[in-house]
Amino acid sequence: MLAQPSNQFASAPMPSSYIELHFPTRGRTWFADQNHRLLGAIAKQHPTLHHLEGLAINTISGIPDKQGNIELTKRSRLSLRCPSQSLLPVLTLAGTTLTIDGRSLSLEDPKIRPLRPVSELKARLVTIKHPSGKFKNVTPEWFLGACNRQLQALGIEASVGIPADEKEEPARKTLRIKRQTIVGYSVIVANLLPKDSVLLQAKGIGGKRRMGCGYFVPFRLNG
Repeated sequence: MLAQPSNQFASAPMPSSYIELHFPTRGRTWFADQNHRLLGAIAKQHPTLHHLEGLAINTISGIPDKQGNIELTKRSRLSLRCPSQSLLPVLTLAGTTLTIDGRSLSLEDPKIRPLRPVSELKARLVTIKHPSGKFKNVTPEWFLGACNRQLQALGIEASVGIPADEKEEPARKTLRIKRQTIVGYSVIVANLLPKDSVLLQAKGIGGKRRMGCGYFVPFRLNG
């Protein structure tokens, strides 16, 4: 477990070859279990984005109704990260409408910004496959060790932990892909150097980064 965040680095942009785009979304309701469907809708209308190297897609937020849906709000947005040289292909999403099973999601012109160094980052879900292929072996202890190994492979030295859920247990999360369930955990990485913070946001850890996994954002107490 990790303590509450301390400070953020200066807000001045740090040079980076990656950028982040935030597309305001318009619609009524969307799927709570959305990641695979969202990627499919994007790939169908914009095939060039499906295999775009370095692309990461975050989960769209909303108000859950506990019946498998979320209500979209004025703050709902589609957030993506990509290498700066891929900006033009990603901009083709602006002004388009994604449709899945009769539901529509309209994307407005995005806000574009460079990645900024923040000393504490959080990912809602990180997935790392256990060598055995069995979900039951993805224990918090094994998972934290795997996270540390991936951070070390990136040359990042930092503190990594799993936040507690409402039951004060490690926040275990799942990702549904059709009939398959993938297990992972929420992750907080703290004490990051500025260059390492930007690198982690750009590269992430774990898999399924086009499905909202390993997408690190600034950690806040309510986030």
